[in-house]
Amino acid sequence: MLRDHEPPAFTLERADSDCALFLTCDHASARIPEALGDLGVCAAERERHIAWDIGALAVARLLSARFNATLIHSGYSRLVIDCNRHCARADLVPEISEYTEVPGNRDLSEEARRLRIETLWQPYHEAIAGTLAARAARGLPTLFVSMHSFTPVYKGEARPWQIAMLSNRDRRVAEVLLRELGNEPGLCVGDNIPYRLTDEGDYGVPVHAERVGLPHVLVEIRQNEIDNEAGQQAYAERLARTLPIAAQAVGLTL
Repeated sequence: MLRDHEPPAFTLERADSDCALFLTCDHASARIPEALGDLGVCAAERERHIAWDIGALAVARLLSARFNATLIHSGYSRLVIDCNRHCARADLVPEISEYTEVPGNRDLSEEARRLRIETLWQPYHEAIAGTLAARAARGLPTLFVSMHSFTPVYKGEARPWQIAMLSNRDRRVAEVLLRELGNEPGLCVGDNIPYRLTDEGDYGVPVHAERVGLPHVLVEIRQNEIDNEAGQQAYAERLARTLPIAAQAVGLTL
């Protein structure tokens, strides 16, 4: 599916880091493989939140640089394949996102679906699993943080939260971050909003972190807060201040 000059399915940064912080970004890119054209989606729609998590990679990279932390991020749009979904889910390859139809995903054959999984989804998750296994072999502790962003308005409903922490059974990290960020004047912080992290609805955190007992959190930031460099820096600073406190609460040091 990918031509020789196209970027790989994932990028691994600071692979040899000893820092406990381990970052992922499932929806880092709006890129579509050239072999798939534009999937029948116009350029303006391909730049919207339906294609990627706007600003999330920039914040993740700032945190990675700040702590010298490992970061793994996907190389292609979630319109092609959603790296935070289980392979059996229908919305792994969405035929519609919000109100936008994706004609290039309609009536996809099993072979075409399998090709996307093997080319884009599987290498990304193998990289995460392999890097975590290498860290464990070195005796390194890990705080797993998955970086995401959400649109300010979805299907006509405004979302007031500027940043949110998502968790499932293990809420230790999320609760510390909710407390610390909630003390910041004027910052609207959400808890499992606008989404709830679940075994069925998510893949990265449940499989790579919660299932194996790693402390974790999924961070969601509203996109109009981080669609520019100043906002990205501001939220990276907020998380750089609060993540060490959360890490300490679970016995780790950043």
